[in-house]
Amino acid sequence: MDFADTLTTVGPFFFLLLLILQTIYRFLHNKPQHYGPNTYPIIGCIFSFYNNRRRLLHWYTELLASSPSQTIIIQRLGARRIIMTANPINVEHIIKTNFYNYPKGKAFTEILGDLLGQGIFNVDGGLWHAQRKLISHEFTARAMRELLVTTLESEAKERLFPILELASKESLVVDIQDVLKRFTFDITCRISLGKDPESLAPTFPISRLANAFDTASAIIAARASVPVSAAWKVKRALDLGKEKQLKEEIKLIHESIMEIIYNRKNEEEAMRKKDFLSRLIASGFDDEAIRDMVISFIVAARDTTASALTWFFWCMSQNRDAEDEVLNEINVMLKGGQFEIETAKKMRVLHAALCETMRLYPPVAWDSKHPLHDDILPDGTRVERGDRVTYFPYGMGRMKNIWGKDCSEFKLERWLSLEENSVSSNNGSIIYSGVSPFKFPIFQGGPRTCLGKDMAFVQMKFVASAVLPKFELQPVDTRLPVFVPLLTAKMANGFKVLVRKRYKEKILFSNVDG
Repeated sequence: MDFADTLTTVGPFFFLLLLILQTIYRFLHNKPQHYGPNTYPIIGCIFSFYNNRRRLLHWYTELLASSPSQTIIIQRLGARRIIMTANPINVEHIIKTNFYNYPKGKAFTEILGDLLGQGIFNVDGGLWHAQRKLISHEFTARAMRELLVTTLESEAKERLFPILELASKESLVVDIQDVLKRFTFDITCRISLGKDPESLAPTFPISRLANAFDTASAIIAARASVPVSAAWKVKRALDLGKEKQLKEEIKLIHESIMEIIYNRKNEEEAMRKKDFLSRLIASGFDDEAIRDMVISFIVAARDTTASALTWFFWCMSQNRDAEDEVLNEINVMLKGGQFEIETAKKMRVLHAALCETMRLYPPVAWDSKHPLHDDILPDGTRVERGDRVTYFPYGMGRMKNIWGKDCSEFKLERWLSLEENSVSSNNGSIIYSGVSPFKFPIFQGGPRTCLGKDMAFVQMKFVASAVLPKFELQPVDTRLPVFVPLLTAKMANGFKVLVRKRYKEKILFSNVDG
């Protein structure tokens, strides 16, 4: 047997031995500070993970709550080591203080790259800076804000109200989650692409593009849960199973967006609209960059807003006293007139209700970074290059040391009792000086603070102010709904309700109702 044959035979066993020794070393090296599930050399926490696989959110929350530092280490066979934290001091370190050591990283961008490409949510460094600068300017432009409100009013008058009116008259069961996803998809496409998919039309048409986004997002979320990334990568290379389906859905999305870009570029300049796409074209980006930015915008703006609103209406249905407070503020603030952004910014009670909803049911349950260099978190946890460092908004909303012993309860007072700076220095919106974005990282914080935060609140406040004074939503199922953390969280099996007309309705949208 020559050397090559010997190497071929012995090599894999030698590699396996090194892997075992490395795993044992890391296990022993981390044991003194290791809070988390029962973990063993080589196999890690595979038994605990398997036993809790159907309740991961609750399991992680329990583990974090029992850790003195609200930080745990999770080691699974074949997977990257995960450092998960619900400690606000650690969160600030990760997304602000030591920001440049914690990019999204290759492990993250590989998972989403097929769909998001080089869009802002999937890049780091210079490309991220360039896109953020452009998008920041566009999102704060007066024309964009005016377009948003005009589009919201049109969609409410022509589609949302008629659907809810019909449901109330004929006692129809409506899936509000589906209605809101259709509503936000129409709004997002009209603003970003200048195209109306009409997915909230009375017949509830099947939108092939919307379904493609849903399917692609679900498959990509499943990628992130696979212990060994090589598993989905092999399937992608061989064009098998879900990876084959994902390729087909992404092809449809890319072709659809590129066709719109091509047609828009061929329009006479005077015919071009004020939507996000037209502004990107005018900025001189190439077609693929524009495509990726638009796709990122649609994924973020559509699903997160629909998720937050779905859970908001559920929370209102479970907390009628809080709903009455919100309704009273809407009636007083809008006084039967039309919705205006400046007025909406001052709606403290509604703002508190939305924040309390997202504290308990965040649109994005967790976010991960991948450090470039070894580090030590403020609580003393050692971080190694290549680890997956995750902060966990879902669990943070349930930490007693952050929100108090009543953290599991829905309470507007949690926000209304805080010191309020009614006018901020830059946009006139409500800010609560007592809440750190690292304690409530729903919109992230630091350099990657969500650029669409203000637009999201405008949409949510518009929908709440439009629906609540006219309709009462009564859940059909009285059981606690299941929170499903995909790329964006959703309510399992939708949110089925009966729609009841409010007898003492105040017409708050006189310009919408004609």
